Amino acid sequence: MPHDDRMKELAGRLTALDPDAGAAVRVIAYFDRLTEGRAGVEALVRGAAVLAGVPALLVDAERRVRIRVEPDGVRRDRGLPPDPAWPSAALTPDGAPALWLERADATPSVVDAVILERAAGAARLVLDRTRGRAPLDDPALVETLLDATAAEPARLHAARRLGLDLLAPARALATPAGRPGVVPAPAAPVAAEPPAVRTGIGPAVPVLELPGSWDAARTALRFTAEGGALDPGPRVVSAEDLGGIALLAELIAPGADPPPDVRALDTAAADAPWLLTTLYAVTATASLRAAAAEVNVHHSTLQDRLAHAEHLLGWPVRTPQGRLRLHLALTMRRLTRP
Repeated sequence: MPHDDRMKELAGRLTALDPDAGAAVRVIAYFDRLTEGRAGVEALVRGAAVLAGVPALLVDAERRVRIRVEPDGVRRDRGLPPDPAWPSAALTPDGAPALWLERADATPSVVDAVILERAAGAARLVLDRTRGRAPLDDPALVETLLDATAAEPARLHAARRLGLDLLAPARALATPAGRPGVVPAPAAPVAAEPPAVRTGIGPAVPVLELPGSWDAARTALRFTAEGGALDPGPRVVSAEDLGGIALLAELIAPGADPPPDVRALDTAAADAPWLLTTLYAVTATASLRAAAAEVNVHHSTLQDRLAHAEHLLGWPVRTPQGRLRLHLALTMRRLTRP
């Protein structure tokens, strides 16, 4: 019995038991036929709209794709921005919503969920094939691209598959999880929204020099901080902004015994919970008044805090030399992190 006939028979049997299950099987068979026929993205979005009975919208901003189809099958790209209440699906497992069914007046059904899942999966395959690249975070390709020992043709092939312009610079990104990333250099080094994890950013280099950018990104990552009371500091650090300070990373190994000034900081912080954030504000702002505003205390309160900190640390923090020593101590504290 042909595959389509078997699916129809199965759908008929399931419908007798559970109408939603039967409809879901029909949806699966429908998108399987489109995929086997190498249908385009618009045909997939049209199928989602017709099956759901509401407009379907696909937006892939990175690849500049926006397709909206009415339930009568007519493409009309003009419409409202996506509503968070609409049922949606992402194109990648960890990605943001990219395919929506414009249905906000009812609880999403099982059939809607199947439509979204099958249409989004098929659309992703088509976009990867027709737009000539894999996602920029494809682990195997990124690993090859950043491997200095890999053959040049293999790294160029990886760059092409990742959609990188071989004639334009790019940057490597490092995070605590160890999984590398690559972004085109024209992209803003620091995102508008704070990243979810600490990030080191490598310098902009030609594609074949990305292994060096990856090394620099990992060094920059060591200078980042969690940003909380126990680890104040920047969550994102660019290697291009470090300059000569990057040499400290060569002198202090991760997990090494903390230098005396770092031990003094940790001991003082155990006595005064506010100490680390206050001292970081002193090193990261242009004046003591700005530091007081940063930690949301009165200028006189800051002065009292700094006098107490100097007593605990054993050196001044309000002189140029003392602030430099403090800045180095806070930096070395991050570098000794295991």
